[in-house]
Amino acid sequence: MKIVFMGTPKLAAGVLEALWEAGHEIRAVVTQPDKPKGRSKALQMSPVKEFALEKSIEVFQPVRIRKPEAVDKLKEFDAEVFVVAAFGQILSQEILDMPKYGCINVHASLLPAYRGSAPIQWCIINGEEKTGVTIMQMDAGIDTGDMLLKRSVAILPSDTAESLSDKLEKAGGEAIVEALALLEKGELRGTPQNEAESSYVPMIEKSMGRIDFSRTAEEIDRLIRGLYPWPSAFTSYKGKTLKIWEAVPVSEEGEGQPGSIERVEKEAVYVNTGKGILKVTQLQLEGKKRMQVKEFLLGCRMEKGETFGC
Repeated sequence: MKIVFMGTPKLAAGVLEALWEAGHEIRAVVTQPDKPKGRSKALQMSPVKEFALEKSIEVFQPVRIRKPEAVDKLKEFDAEVFVVAAFGQILSQEILDMPKYGCINVHASLLPAYRGSAPIQWCIINGEEKTGVTIMQMDAGIDTGDMLLKRSVAILPSDTAESLSDKLEKAGGEAIVEALALLEKGELRGTPQNEAESSYVPMIEKSMGRIDFSRTAEEIDRLIRGLYPWPSAFTSYKGKTLKIWEAVPVSEEGEGQPGSIERVEKEAVYVNTGKGILKVTQLQLEGKKRMQVKEFLLGCRMEKGETFGC
């Protein structure tokens, strides 16, 4: 099929690659403008743009996709369908109606649950045991269109937002290729979403990463994994920000207050929480590199009774 693909992050690039490998004609890729990154503020291309340039696909990067000049540009590509995956901008009704088969979205949750821009992170933070991708016919609402096809993915206790995104990237690529094959045959049928079962999740912000040690060890573990690698979970230690990159909940109960160090071992620091103990194995103190606890303790002494979060 003749496709215009709209997407930005790595997950979207994987979906685009699946469409390319399936032999579809990618007329153009629409992605967010390059953004400055790091201290140097050097402009960085999106993963979708990087893939498109590798394959010599035309790239269009409108600041606002709804502006008349952007809409006119989309018309020039004469696509049969627009495929959208984590693009990052809201499409106007004029754009939704433009291609023969409309706009089809690859959404990283099992709709109607977890509508919104950060379903992967929130599924982990909320302790879900499974998620998936939904191929959806886009309408004027936010992730409210008819569902066309679904693929489920299990969430393991060790999954982070990064590893789960990789799974959903693969599932999304397979699902959209299957959906477009059915669409060409006239065999793709939509199912309306049940609004009674719907839920929306907010965007992820850096402030969400601050750890509240009065929560349970399991909840804190899910927060760490759900915010990995960005924006990451953090606390403070001796007046400096301390990021916790890797930890697991331990069922035993400690004697100290939440946030206090219960004990320090060669390869782990055990921290009291509202329920259970958090075994921290990888962390990063402000101004230092990310380290395993064994390496960290060589340059920073931690002792029982010291407190995180003060």
